[in-house]
Amino acid sequence: MKTGTPYVIEVNPRIPRRLARLSELAENLWYSWDQPSRTLFARLHPGLWDAVGHNPKAFLKRVDEVRLNEAAEDHIFLGSYNRVMSSYDTYHGEPLRREMPIGLKSGDLVAYFCAEFGFHESFPVYSGGLGILAGDHCKAASDLRLPFVAVGLLYRKGYFSQRIDNDGNQIATYADAEFEDLPVEPALRDDGSELHIHVDFPGRLVAVKVWQARVGHVMLYLLDTDLPENTTEDRYITHQLYGGDKHTRIQQELVLGVGGIRALEQLGVKPTVYHINEGHAAFLVLERIRRKASQGLSFEAALEAVAVNTVFTTHTPVPAGHDHFAEEMIWEYLGACCSELAVNRGDFLRLGGAGHGTSFNMTKLALHGSRHHNGVSRIHGGVSSRICADVWPQIAPEDSPMDYITNGVHVASFLAQEWQDLFDNEIGYDWRRRFCDVDFCVRVEEIPDHQFWAVHQTLKAQMLNSLRYRITQQHLRNHGSAAHLDRMLKHANPLDPNALTIGFARRFATYKRAALLLEDMDWLRALLNDADRPVLFVFAGKAHPADKPGQELIRRIHEVSHEVEFEGRFLLVEGYDLGLSRRLVAGCDVWLNTPIYPLEASGTSGMKAGMNGVINLSVTDGWWEEGYDGSNGWAIRPAPEYYDDARRNKEDSRDLYELLQDQVIPMYYRRNELGISPEWVKMAKRSIATLLPRFNSSRMVMEYVNRFYAPASRQWRRYAERDFAAAKAVAEWKSRVRQAWSGVSLRRLDEPRRRIVFGEAMDIRVAVNLNGLRPEDVRVELLIGRDSRRGHETGFKAIPLVPGPPVGNECVFTLALAPELCGRLLYRLRIYPHHELLTHPFETGLMLWL
Repeated sequence: MKTGTPYVIEVNPRIPRRLARLSELAENLWYSWDQPSRTLFARLHPGLWDAVGHNPKAFLKRVDEVRLNEAAEDHIFLGSYNRVMSSYDTYHGEPLRREMPIGLKSGDLVAYFCAEFGFHESFPVYSGGLGILAGDHCKAASDLRLPFVAVGLLYRKGYFSQRIDNDGNQIATYADAEFEDLPVEPALRDDGSELHIHVDFPGRLVAVKVWQARVGHVMLYLLDTDLPENTTEDRYITHQLYGGDKHTRIQQELVLGVGGIRALEQLGVKPTVYHINEGHAAFLVLERIRRKASQGLSFEAALEAVAVNTVFTTHTPVPAGHDHFAEEMIWEYLGACCSELAVNRGDFLRLGGAGHGTSFNMTKLALHGSRHHNGVSRIHGGVSSRICADVWPQIAPEDSPMDYITNGVHVASFLAQEWQDLFDNEIGYDWRRRFCDVDFCVRVEEIPDHQFWAVHQTLKAQMLNSLRYRITQQHLRNHGSAAHLDRMLKHANPLDPNALTIGFARRFATYKRAALLLEDMDWLRALLNDADRPVLFVFAGKAHPADKPGQELIRRIHEVSHEVEFEGRFLLVEGYDLGLSRRLVAGCDVWLNTPIYPLEASGTSGMKAGMNGVINLSVTDGWWEEGYDGSNGWAIRPAPEYYDDARRNKEDSRDLYELLQDQVIPMYYRRNELGISPEWVKMAKRSIATLLPRFNSSRMVMEYVNRFYAPASRQWRRYAERDFAAAKAVAEWKSRVRQAWSGVSLRRLDEPRRRIVFGEAMDIRVAVNLNGLRPEDVRVELLIGRDSRRGHETGFKAIPLVPGPPVGNECVFTLALAPELCGRLLYRLRIYPHHELLTHPFETGLMLWL
């Protein structure tokens, strides 16, 4: 029977005057790291709060007005409301007391570009670690009151939602976001009209709407092409995060890089530093060059002017992970830009390392267009310097301009509220200002064991309760039986949270080796078959819809979880997002991470777990190589890189099984009369005390400020003076050096001596054929240090040789070498281009050794 056309109408409640500022709270992503503010909304209607995905703005549009009116008369609720708003006003109005110096000057402003931002599950414009890191960067910048704006894309669909069917298949679903329900609003021009900008595409202009979101003190600008004036194809450019084909990807990256710069200009925002977070935004380099060239600078001078105040962070540990575009595609979209810059095609394409059949690499564009570059951990900095070695062809990777700043996580977002309250009571409220202080954080170890363990068990019970709910919904949807569900959840008991619970939650990519635990099933059975010492493994995470091997890993975990021997000992939870992540990193006992070394760029989930007293059991890759100290967790020492996959997995899994068998499980179950394992609690406290101060995003952002942002801003001011005289001078100098360098050579004039007496000087004389360069255009150096006999030459001291007057094309450089050490020493001689205006001494990538 036909029932007619269904029409939908949304009836919005009127918010009582007493609670009027709830709307203000819902419009500022400050709520994403303030648990009491989220609790305030949840108390009004817990079921609706869950139904709207913990989205305050959507919640206020749908909650019954009756509930709001009742809350406005509830003195207990009003007390909570007033405390939250007081905290909100204090955060946004109180001047900051900084414990760390900041090198930025008045008028400085950092613009941070990234393809995704992960603040909270209610704002789905992120896919995983890169976006969450970007969100934490913005939150920390807000906490530190930095002059900071961020630029990204506003996706209509965002990333996919995950379901897992009864056979373990990942089902990806996409839902259109209602922008009216998100904490965003249109960015406006001075006359009050919405800001729209345009980006040049082949044969057309694409209109882009600019939105803005408040992140505490920071403004985030998001770009959207879903506009009626665009073609259907162009409206879909910003539809889906990491979706579509190569054309969609290059279009998204042009909107982000080129459109982002144009949006900031129209808004009157004038950054002094630009930060490209991963190569997706690197096209901003070309747009900035184009703008400088339109002011009269040559292409080469414009490149130098742009590069000095650009910071580039790479997060990718393998060459295949960097975005590449075919030369023809680049020329299709950017050929007009090349013509406008009056630069030849070859020079233009070389910015991305393209030419002679090589594709255009966005990482290389970012490297050529910046002078401050970093990986995201010590290991990853070394890996990146090797991957990108051809950008500086004559520089050894360990000497290249590629640096590293290890990632950190936002404490207020990921440290459970229960820990925050305990720290307030036990070590003083001042911890919130001093959590970067290593000496201060050791006070955590003085907290009484029973209080510490009570908080952990409370968080664990909350996590298990959440897992039970999620697993139940998943199981019943897949038509599972109630009896089977009971067997699955027998160790996930929030009323008795005493089974050792080990979490593995992250993207299901093959290099992360989710199935390493399954390498030796007989050994695993032996570990798990002790009824007196139950162990529960919890797995969660998504695989990219195009990553079939990653999805196969999910199926494998699902299969094992349904084997009779492992029922109730393996749980695979669908729908991994920030909300589930917060539960897991606070509620598990152990955090497992088993990547292939050295493919974990940094990893941050273990940092979140560690600061919550969840003990890390991880391969010493990424951040854990720096964080592990022998007393704060367990380390799986990776097998050598030259092993094949089978042998490496066998070696690493053996270490994992031995640690579980000999240390992890026995320690957890060595309990005293109070039911507490003193050894376990000691290690958990040590985890917080050592990891919280070192791996937080405030420390990370201050490192960016003092090592990159402030120097970049100083260089920008220096280069911009007198109509960019310095940029022009450096561009002309580099051109002259490159033309002459192939003819530069050096030879030693003195006879090397084998032995001298301590305190005696040895004359070093090197003749250099400068091939038309001046002596001041180069630096000749002697490097000296101990001979380790292992090929490691770290810690060598560089001593410059002094030039004499040129004789024809040659110049003799001399040094009276008087070593400051005794014993067997090693020394080498080198020459490289030198100019006082360079940001990094080796940025030309040129160097010769004698």
